[in-house]
Amino acid sequence: MGKKPKHERPEFDLPRPDAGAAPASMKEKEYRRLLRPLHVELVALQGWVKSSGARICIVFEGRDTAGKGGVIKAITERVSPRVFRVVALPAPTDREKSQMYVQRYLPHLPSGGEVVIFDRSWYNRAGVERVMGFCTEEEAQNFLQLVPTVERAIVDSGVILLKYWLEVSQEQQTLRLQSRIDDPRKIWKLSDLDLESYTRWYEYSRARDEMFHFTDTGWAPWYVAVNDDKKRGRLNVISHLLSQIPYEPLERPDITLPKRRGPHGYEAPRQPLHWIPTPY
Repeated sequence: MGKKPKHERPEFDLPRPDAGAAPASMKEKEYRRLLRPLHVELVALQGWVKSSGARICIVFEGRDTAGKGGVIKAITERVSPRVFRVVALPAPTDREKSQMYVQRYLPHLPSGGEVVIFDRSWYNRAGVERVMGFCTEEEAQNFLQLVPTVERAIVDSGVILLKYWLEVSQEQQTLRLQSRIDDPRKIWKLSDLDLESYTRWYEYSRARDEMFHFTDTGWAPWYVAVNDDKKRGRLNVISHLLSQIPYEPLERPDITLPKRRGPHGYEAPRQPLHWIPTPY
């Protein structure tokens, strides 16, 4: 038998952020057309993860309104939550504050056959905690010095660790926050912390730059995605993510639906049921 051909990932002609003027916003129909084959690949990745026992950890960080939730939703839209597990931890409890800083994150790292996605992560210490004064400068510096060693241990244990930073322009951040104020469907996304953080653009820029300096390592590099156009940003992140994992799709079985068995005397009950109204 000949050698099995290597699985080829689909390629998408999406403009790079350095390719000149920003392209026009992508239309929903075009976005869905390009997203569909990426979803097929994510399902193939899921099958490989389950069968191989691989462990994948994906970290999403970025500015407020950078679109982390939308990217994560696009990744997980067509896969099983039992394989693709999203971790978005609340503020630490008093007990957790007394622990070693990374301690509350470690139990959420993937086991065999899991993909864990952190919607913000241990990098809170290098970003919002540092900028907003929720930790001391000494604590932030200790974190920056130590976290590469922790991530080296994670990678050396066999975990595939991917770290994404989503970047958004000042203009887009303003538009998105204003949209949260104006749209009653989005008001739950807006917090007092968001409003205070909005005034500190350059403090966050300095914190981001120093975080990259200390933690952009050969074993756990940062991948930066421009996300002013959310649809293009989601496609770019997913296609890059797939390119970083050496998965091979499982052979697809030939499935035919069997015939249904007969009623064998079954009769619908006469009990009146409470059907919901159908205004749509």
